[in-house]
Amino acid sequence: LSWASRPGLPPTTAAALLASGPEGEMFWLDVAHRPGQAPCVRLMGRYLLPPCKQRWHTCAAFLPQGELLLCGDRRGSLLLFSCSSSSGRAAESTSIANGVTDSVIEDASSESELFYLSHKGILPLESPLSVLFGLHGKTGVTSVTCHKGYIYSTGRDGVYRQLHLRDQQLEVLRKHRPCKGLQWIEELRFTPDGDLLVLGFHADNFVVWSSRTSENLHCIPCGGGHRSWSYCSSPSAEVFAFIKSGDVMLYCCEAKPCEQQVLLESLHGREITCVRRLGAMEVPGRAALNVLVTGSEDTTACVLVLSERSRVAVPLARLSDHISSVRTLALASPTGPGDEGFGNEGLSGLLFSAGGRAQIECYRLLCTGDPESAVESLESAVACQVIHVASHRLDEHWERKKNRHKLVKMDPETRYMSLSVVPGTSTKQLLTPWKFLAAACSDGSVRVFGLLEAARNLVLVAESFYHQRCVLKVEAFLHTGTGGERHLLCSAATDGSIAFWDITGPITDATDALHRAEGDMQPLALGAPLLTIMAHSCGVNSLHITKVPEGQYLVASGSDDGSIHVCLLEVALGRGEAAAGTCLQVLERVSRPCAHAAHVTGIRVLQPDLLLSASVDQRLTLWHRGPGGLVPLSTTFFHVPDLAELDCWEVVEARGELRYYCVLCGQGLEML
Repeated sequence: LSWASRPGLPPTTAAALLASGPEGEMFWLDVAHRPGQAPCVRLMGRYLLPPCKQRWHTCAAFLPQGELLLCGDRRGSLLLFSCSSSSGRAAESTSIANGVTDSVIEDASSESELFYLSHKGILPLESPLSVLFGLHGKTGVTSVTCHKGYIYSTGRDGVYRQLHLRDQQLEVLRKHRPCKGLQWIEELRFTPDGDLLVLGFHADNFVVWSSRTSENLHCIPCGGGHRSWSYCSSPSAEVFAFIKSGDVMLYCCEAKPCEQQVLLESLHGREITCVRRLGAMEVPGRAALNVLVTGSEDTTACVLVLSERSRVAVPLARLSDHISSVRTLALASPTGPGDEGFGNEGLSGLLFSAGGRAQIECYRLLCTGDPESAVESLESAVACQVIHVASHRLDEHWERKKNRHKLVKMDPETRYMSLSVVPGTSTKQLLTPWKFLAAACSDGSVRVFGLLEAARNLVLVAESFYHQRCVLKVEAFLHTGTGGERHLLCSAATDGSIAFWDITGPITDATDALHRAEGDMQPLALGAPLLTIMAHSCGVNSLHITKVPEGQYLVASGSDDGSIHVCLLEVALGRGEAAAGTCLQVLERVSRPCAHAAHVTGIRVLQPDLLLSASVDQRLTLWHRGPGGLVPLSTTFFHVPDLAELDCWEVVEARGELRYYCVLCGQGLEML
């Protein structure tokens, strides 16, 4: 049995009672009660739960989006039923059975109520419109609720999920893991001040977890998970009641004044390892707001908005799907109206995050401005919707391999060090375009993945172990010439070498193989690189490639030894379609030893004759590239220790002036 409130009806006078019976049959009973009168019960609908070993529902809620009923069952599935036809037939069957209208219900006796239940054959069994089987595992769904147009479900698998409806079908947007060890999540509660409270059991304690502050607000020793409990909070007291060994226990405590004042909220719990700018948003009444994405050693990625005027960074969404540190980020913006997620309003982009345990996560981000609430706070000025698209882990990929007992298992401690989206790979011959992603791996490999966003499928399509040592950076770029288009890739390793690849052939072959195999294939070989240069004496920590007006490419890199290397490349295309038709030639090489006093962890080519470099020595240096080499123009000291990465962008001011902005991350975040 479970109760559910009806939208638009006061819960004090009417409620819906859901009852599961034999053979997966579930009744919807409307219970109306008035002071001084016996409750009236009317059978409204009959629903059929999908077959499973434990075939009964555990929670239910009526959705405000039309006449729909959402249920969670003991098997961990979410079920969506239509209740419009059921309520119509129920009203008709009530009139037929009693020969009168709703006035009979008011004077109904116990005999007439039993009559309704005995004539359940009048109502047909409704099958679910949408089923997400085993979404919360085999331990069951504990609650379902609706808030601001989204559906939230909790379970005893330690996560709660955010969903929405699309054409009367349930679609999972993303999942959240509140904190480690909180495996038994019972309920979600949304507070008036915008906080989300997660109620559940952690070991033998009842826990109230705040999603805003990421801390336990209350921890009540009660002996562990209980089937019957109730929690109520008010500004003056907190009350928790539960049943233990047949006894009703009551825990009550008075609210204590908060003696701790947060002066500045943290973005992450540990070092920020990577940062990417999604774009800028124009909100009326405010200066331009920059939307950034950061990754950290605390295993989370954060979408935040940064105001240039107020100099305040406010998190919009936190992504907590990683089981280890987030080492690198990559963004792919939509290319046009045909691309999924493309919108005229706001910012949209595809986010890839990767790091430890050979794990890649992919999300669709959609940020929109709210002019009405923009005057209230920076947080309410921008809304960010996050849709989890796909994920990939090498150990799970290895488990699906055939004859894997004959192979050497991949290293489970492999880390992705760098990601780069291969530009211009939306294939015109296929109805469903694939996007490709290059990854630098700590096990010495360069890997290429293919993503089919419509099917939410991320597949390893090609790899090479050419470097034979940890690969630190990758950068993909597209060359267009008289001989056609070429997808080129640059990779850098810990020995200071930089390799250049033509991955046009592997991408074409992978696209055909994926189309034939319906989204699954064995990884192809990338082959040998076109060119390898020794740019540094040790590891390459920063890499950037840009196209110059002459159709050539500038490749800038920074190393652990504090040096900067710049080379000018020319790409020559043959008439053949094979990779052998692509030729790379180094036209110019410039090296600046001891450009910094520590590791150079960030470098950007702003213009053909202008470079920007950042180092762990906390210096941001602007360089002029000329015939005599690299000449320093200016140096700025920044305040972020242990610099990990930087990202740059240009802005054209109202007077036509060109300004460059950069954001730096490490033990903190700074924008210059």
